[in-house]
Amino acid sequence: MSNLQELLGELLSGDESRAENAVPALIELGEDAIPALMDLTRSSDTDSRWWALRTLAQSSLLQTEWLVPFLLNDSAPEVRQCAALGLGTKADESVIQPLVQALSDADAMVGNLAMHALVRIGKESVPSLIECVKNRSQSARILALRALAEIKDHRAIPVMMQVMDEESVLLQHWAKAGLERLGLDMVYIKPV
Repeated sequence: MSNLQELLGELLSGDESRAENAVPALIELGEDAIPALMDLTRSSDTDSRWWALRTLAQSSLLQTEWLVPFLLNDSAPEVRQCAALGLGTKADESVIQPLVQALSDADAMVGNLAMHALVRIGKESVPSLIECVKNRSQSARILALRALAEIKDHRAIPVMMQVMDEESVLLQHWAKAGLERLGLDMVYIKPV
């Protein structure tokens, strides 16, 4: 049995500590491990997909487009979470739209992890986040506004000001936090 096969056996052993120990060893194998890990991402077994994505996400050879289909389409929330977390390890502008789409995920953790990945990408994600605040579901709008508050980009000021007129306490909170972080500590008065 090859070292690769032994490590894959450890990865899929069902024992978390053995699997965690196999991850760096598989990463060290480099390109030799990638085809086998990609095969595991197509498994019907949720744990196999998760561990394969977990390993790929830590590899320096990771191509972020490998994770996008799992972020958007996997039936298991834990696999979508793993993909979002993996996408957060690289500040890759090419995945901004899938991450913004994931802000609307039915699983709140996926949305939160996608938001953190967008914050890590930074200023390049601002236009898409502003559009999300204007046109998405309430939960996605809150996460987008939170990301904008953390990124601290002046382009978000108009949408933050607009949100201050809405009735959602969470939207108002993140708009106010964002404006304060931008140095716009002011009293907001709603005209009567």
